[in-house]
Amino acid sequence: MSHRLLLWRRLKNQVFFTLLVFMSLIALFPLFNILWYVISRGLPELSIRFFTRLPGPVGMVGGMANAIVGTLIVVSLACLIAIPIGVGAGIYMAEYADDRFAAVCRFLADVLSGVPSIVAGLMVYATVVIWMHSYSAFAGALSLALLMLPTLMRTTEQMLLMVDTSLREGAFALGATRFQTTVQVVLPTAASGLITAVMLSIGRVMGETAPLLFTAFGNSFWQDGLNAPIAALPLQIFVYATSPYPQWQAQAWTGALTLLAIILVINIAARAFGRGKLR
Repeated sequence: MSHRLLLWRRLKNQVFFTLLVFMSLIALFPLFNILWYVISRGLPELSIRFFTRLPGPVGMVGGMANAIVGTLIVVSLACLIAIPIGVGAGIYMAEYADDRFAAVCRFLADVLSGVPSIVAGLMVYATVVIWMHSYSAFAGALSLALLMLPTLMRTTEQMLLMVDTSLREGAFALGATRFQTTVQVVLPTAASGLITAVMLSIGRVMGETAPLLFTAFGNSFWQDGLNAPIAALPLQIFVYATSPYPQWQAQAWTGALTLLAIILVINIAARAFGRGKLR
C-alpha cells in the first residue's frame, strides 16, 4: 500500500510539474513574441548614424541622438528629485512603522502607485508648465519623479524590513541611537536592495510617453538648457510611429529596440543585485 501511495504521489508531482511548465511557457510566449517582433523590425535601421545624427526631414537619413541624450538627461534629473525623497520616506516608513504619519505615507504611496501616468503629466502641466510659460526638461523630470516615488518608497521599505531585527537590537545594546543604527547598520546591510529599488523605479519610467507629452513636449534639435523643450526616445518613437512615412516608421521600431535594450539592461542589473542581496 505504501508503494502504491508513493507511486501515486510521484505521478501527481510529475503531472502538476508538467502543467506548471506548460502554463509558464504560455505566459512567456507573448513576451518572446514581442521581443522577436521588435528586434526583427528594429534591426534593419540600426547603425552608428542612428546614435550620432539628429532627426532628419522626410527623404533624408537621420537618427535619434538628441532623443537618446534627452532621455538620459530627463531620467537623471528625475532620479535627483525622486531618490532622496523616495528612499528617505521608505526609511521612515520602515524604521517608524508604528507611527501614524508613517501609515499615512504608506497609504499615499499605494494610492500614487495606481495613478495613471498621464494624470501625473497633466498635474505637472497645470502647476509647472503653465506657471513657467514653457515646456521644459525640468517639468518632464518632475512628472517622471512623481511616478518613481511610490516604487522607491514601497521597495525601500520592504528591503529595510528584511534586515534582521537582531542587528538593530545589537546596535541599541551598544548604545547607538536610532539614527546611528539606521545609517551605520541598517542602510549598509540593505545597500544592494536599495540599489535594486532605484533601478526598478528607473525602468518603470524610462519608457513613459504620456507625461512627457504635456511637460517635455519634444525637440528636433539639441536641447537648449533645462528650461526649454527637450527630446526623448518615447516622444520621438510616438511621433515617428504615428507618421504616414515608412522611413520614419522604420526608425520608430529602431528607437523602440534601443529603448527596450536600455530597460532590459536595467532590469537585468536589478535582478543581479537582488540575487547578490539574497546571497
